Amino acid sequence: MASTTASSPFSLFQVPAPLAKFFAHFPLYSHPASRAQRSRIVIKPILWIHPPPAPISDRGDTLSADVECLKWQAHLALRGVSDVIVRWDVASEGALGGRLPNLQIPSKQESDRDGDLLAAHNIPAWIDGAVGALDELEGYVNVQARDESHAWIALLEGDVHAALALFQPAPSFFFQTVLQLPPSTAQRPVETLLTPPPAPLSGLSSLLPPYGSRIPVSAIMARYRDAIASLSERLGSDEWFLGSKVPTALDALAFAYLRTLLHASGDLRVEVARRVNLIHWERRVYEQVRTPLPPNKSS
Repeated sequence: MASTTASSPFSLFQVPAPLAKFFAHFPLYSHPASRAQRSRIVIKPILWIHPPPAPISDRGDTLSADVECLKWQAHLALRGVSDVIVRWDVASEGALGGRLPNLQIPSKQESDRDGDLLAAHNIPAWIDGAVGALDELEGYVNVQARDESHAWIALLEGDVHAALALFQPAPSFFFQTVLQLPPSTAQRPVETLLTPPPAPLSGLSSLLPPYGSRIPVSAIMARYRDAIASLSERLGSDEWFLGSKVPTALDALAFAYLRTLLHASGDLRVEVARRVNLIHWERRVYEQVRTPLPPNKSS
């Protein structure tokens, strides 16, 4: 771009010749607009989870304190997906459907810096695409074992989870009412886990409408003890549940519950701790699960 001169016919004011000569030493140039290339944020899969227990996370352990998140951490590791990092600085409200975990994966489009976000139920399909799909037996030794796994999964997510939910600490009244903060982990009501559901606190003979539930604590604990005893007996000395040669979805789920229960207090922990084979199995699987999932450096 040419410098301004005193003789320009388009100038409204004449620039004195000495000043124009001075400006000539500082010419103005124009350059085409540059398009900065922004680097991609997501270059590896990132699993969004609830935080690990504080004392454990200080030692570098990245396993979540939430049994649902831990299940997916174990499932990814046991399927051989090792190139995954984890982060726990995202609240549940920021997740799809308000529920963790979520899996953030690099987008196939170079222009998409943030990648794609998957809900938990879409993670298995992504794993199949990453490491290959399982056969129709899903890793179990035969059709009978595969069908039996459904009953064990129902037992863990029913009777065992009910006992775990029963002993979860109640949200702080101050945080819930004054600060109106949501709980750190989503808690499923105990009554939704029981079959049949418990009776309401008031019925047809009451002047008040039905409300609340009569939680049968003793019955829940009895079923929990039976479930842990059955789980220990079924595992026996096998490497994986139901005699599988490779880890299955049942193993990932069993590990998540056993580890969570071993970090619980009171009768929940004692019932698992007295089963030697469950202790040894949980420790062995722990070494396989914790190694492949390093923490996100930005967490």
